[in-house]
Amino acid sequence: MYLLQQLFSAHLALRLLSLILLASLGACNTAPSLVQPAAPQPVSSLPATGKMAPILAAKQITSLQAPPAPREFRAAWVSTVSNVDWPSRKNLSSEQQKTEIMAILDTAAQLKLNAIILQVRPSADAIYPSKLEPWSEFLTGEQGKAPSPFYDPLQFWIEQAHLRGLELHAWFNPYRAKTATAKSALTYAHFNKIAPSAIKHYGDLWWLDPGEPAALQHTLAVVSDVLQRYDVDGIHLDDYFYPYPIKTAKGSELDFPDDASWNRYRQQAGKLSRADWRRQNVNQLVEAIHQRVHQDKSWVKFGISPFGIGRPDRLPAGIKGFSQYDKLYTDVERWLDQGWIDYLAPQLYWPLQQNAQAFRVLRDYWQAQNSQGRNIWPGLATNSLEHGEKSWPAEEILQQIDATREPAPNAKSNGHLHFSISALMQNRKNIRRRLIAEKYQDFALVPGSPWLGKDNMIAPSLTADQAHKTLYVKLADNAAASQLAIWKRYEQKWIFSLQTIATPGINLSDDAHFGTLKEVVVSSVNRIGQESPRSSFQLH
Repeated sequence: MYLLQQLFSAHLALRLLSLILLASLGACNTAPSLVQPAAPQPVSSLPATGKMAPILAAKQITSLQAPPAPREFRAAWVSTVSNVDWPSRKNLSSEQQKTEIMAILDTAAQLKLNAIILQVRPSADAIYPSKLEPWSEFLTGEQGKAPSPFYDPLQFWIEQAHLRGLELHAWFNPYRAKTATAKSALTYAHFNKIAPSAIKHYGDLWWLDPGEPAALQHTLAVVSDVLQRYDVDGIHLDDYFYPYPIKTAKGSELDFPDDASWNRYRQQAGKLSRADWRRQNVNQLVEAIHQRVHQDKSWVKFGISPFGIGRPDRLPAGIKGFSQYDKLYTDVERWLDQGWIDYLAPQLYWPLQQNAQAFRVLRDYWQAQNSQGRNIWPGLATNSLEHGEKSWPAEEILQQIDATREPAPNAKSNGHLHFSISALMQNRKNIRRRLIAEKYQDFALVPGSPWLGKDNMIAPSLTADQAHKTLYVKLADNAAASQLAIWKRYEQKWIFSLQTIATPGINLSDDAHFGTLKEVVVSSVNRIGQESPRSSFQLH
């Protein structure tokens, strides 16, 4: 907090205290909005100091209060399995892979997204150098073969995402060990070579058996390794726990072959039914990852994107469909109730008008299970924008975004995730341009996760050059900030933007569209979404 100079009156000191209290309210989560008119009530701006000429300190004068910062989670999944999204094919050179990475991130930044969910472990392999699992064949065409010339793809993704102000969440498939599309031979480093009894063949898949303690410990070690070595913003699991059921030639479901681990459990006097035992196995992994994430890096968010329909015994009237509770053995409602996740991204991959899987009803259902007040951000099937009879119109996705912004019981924040980035990169049905023009006109902060902690956030110091062309921001030495939230006032209109703390200054030029720049209001934002008190610089 700034020191008050002796010549400030007691009256001004009281007004400063009022400002800090008012500004702190700006950190609340609100739906993104278009340019807003200035609030009517005046507040005193925080002073800013500077020591180096030619620098002018911001003045302690009355200003119109800037609105709360828009907040909405806007993300896209990037699949690496089977080269769905990136890299576009096996055997790309390192430079070609990097070029595709930057193109994806440039598109995300242009869209004003604020997060990328990158698949770093497609099937017990890695898109980064690992001592625990081999290089993924989806990078180079051969499992265990590193990119050449060598580079670390995950590190490059993180650095480039952060340069553009995007969060990078590391997405793990917790149990899949080999897909039907994988062609190369398994290397000595693959878990099947290390603990073959912990991997089961299921149809044309290889799967880590969730009932084997070695499988849990291995997956936990892989997640912990990435968490410790990389500056990720989130740890993310998808919907593949026990595998989706495969049917035999006669049409009956093929049961997962876990007799060995099940019989061992029974011999140890286990009392649970087989279905409850399987759910317990998954619960143990989810709880263990939650504990490990927040033990190692308290600011990192742990999220899961399960199948969109919950427990059959709790579903609203009229909702029907596949039961992940009974088939994938995932008790998502328990994860929410126990607070084991920081965000839930249920895959609501159905049209708004499909009554048996009604989008709004399912959105409200998941919010109703949210006893711990976690963030719930639905996943959207943006890849359904295709050519052909079954393709969705772009209006479907646009209207689903509107639906995620509607008030809902127990909703703590707005947000959604696109599956996947390819639909946005290819601008299917003109979706990218329409999102920019219709839904993502404004930047938005990632909604906060206040249960992860609280920092003593201090208002930034603002100084301008003599010509008033650039505003410089100085943060406290102990500031835990990652972004700057910036409001610019042109007459009575406020324009919101974001930039990383590494950006050297804020442009103070007038805008041909909005007019004369009157005021700039700046706050810093940390990695759990907490906003500092604000500082104001008056120009006219």
